[in-house]
Amino acid sequence: METIQFKTNIKCGACVGTVTPFLNEAVGEGNWQVDTASPNKVLTTEKATAETVKQAIEKAGYKAEPLN
Repeated sequence: METIQFKTNIKCGACVGTVTPFLNEAVGEGNWQVDTASPNKVLTTEKATAETVKQAIEKAGYKAEPLN
């Protein structure tokens, strides 16, 4: 699977903590990361489809738009 990236509204460590159980369930622990220092708050993963990741983030109450 190719690397996919999303622009998100996950802004801080607490936000990452909120989405962690949802993303771990969807793509697996250690298979994703969020760069909260980036202006686009970029989430990167290789282990899932764009739709799977987007649904997990939205289920956690956040937004995600694919960047690639």
